[in-house]
Amino acid sequence: MPTRKTRWIRWFRYLLLAPISLLLNGCSGHSVWWIFDPQGVGAQASYHYMMIDVGVMLSIVGLTAIMILWFMWRYKKGKGRGKYDGHWAHSTIIEVFTWGIPICAVAFLSWAVAIHGSFAVNPYNPTVITKHMKPHGDPIEVDVIATDWQWLFIYPQYHMAVANELVVPAHTPVFFKLTSTAVTTDFFIPQLVGMIDVMPGMRTKDVLQSNNPGLYQGIAADYCGAGTSWMLFGTHVVSQNSFSKWVTDVQKAPNQLSDVGFNQFAAPYINVHNKIQYYSAVQNGLFNHVILEVMNGKKWPLPMFMTENMVGYLKKQAAEHRI
Repeated sequence: MPTRKTRWIRWFRYLLLAPISLLLNGCSGHSVWWIFDPQGVGAQASYHYMMIDVGVMLSIVGLTAIMILWFMWRYKKGKGRGKYDGHWAHSTIIEVFTWGIPICAVAFLSWAVAIHGSFAVNPYNPTVITKHMKPHGDPIEVDVIATDWQWLFIYPQYHMAVANELVVPAHTPVFFKLTSTAVTTDFFIPQLVGMIDVMPGMRTKDVLQSNNPGLYQGIAADYCGAGTSWMLFGTHVVSQNSFSKWVTDVQKAPNQLSDVGFNQFAAPYINVHNKIQYYSAVQNGLFNHVILEVMNGKKWPLPMFMTENMVGYLKKQAAEHRI
C-alpha cells in the first residue's frame, strides 16, 4: 500500500510533465513558441505591443500581490506591528495609489497600444509597413481563396497561381486580398502576419513583409470542417532573384486555371499529402468572379460520406489518385 508521501511524489512527477512537454516541443519542427519568434515586420510589431501590454498589466498585478503580502505580514493580529485607529476613515496617499496608478496605466495603454499600435498593425493599412514603402517600390499582390480544404494563391501581376504553397520575396510588401468559397476560416502565418478572417462572399485584406528568408508554416486557424487539420501551406520567403526564378518556373507549368478548372479544384478535398499544384495561367478576374458566384448562391456540395466515414473517404480519394 503506497504511503501518503509516495502518492504526493507520484502526483508531483505528473505535474512536472506539463511544463517539460512544452520545453521539449521546442525540439519539433514547429514549436509552440513560434508566436514568440516573429520574423515579419507586422508580426514583430504585434509582438512588441503585446509585450508592452503584458508588462504593464504584470507590473500592476505584481505590485498588488506584494502589497497584499506586506499588509498580511504588517497587520497580522497579535504581532503588535500595527496600531488600531478606530477613527481612521481616509488616506490621501492610499487614494493616490489606488486611483492614480490605474489611471496612468490605462492612459499609457490607450496611447501606446490602443491608438498607436492599432494603426501600426491594422491589416488593411499597417503603418509599420506602408510608412516605410519606397516611393517607386514594387509590392506584390496575392489573391487568396480558401476552399474545403485547400488554399489557392493567385499572383495577378504574373497571371499565375499556386495551390497550398506561398512564395514571397524578402524586403517586399505583399498585399493580400482574401475570400472563401464555403465557410469562414482564418488565414494565419504565426511568425509573419497576424490572423484574419477569410469569409465566403466577402473580401478581407492583409499585408505581409519579412526581411528574414526562410520557410514558415501557414495554417487555417479556425475549425472549418473535416479537412481543417490538413489545411496547411508552407510560406517561403526568398531573395528577389530566387523569387524571379520561381515565377519563371511556375509560368512554364502545364496546368492552367479557368472558371471550369476552379470549380473542380474547389470541390471538397482533404489534402492529406500536402499536394502542391502550379498553374501557369489564370482566368482574368477569377478572384472577383468567385466572390460574385458565392454571393449569388454558388455552392460546392460536401459529400455526406466524407464526414460520416472520413477514413473510408480517404481510401476512396486515394483510389481515384486524388492524393
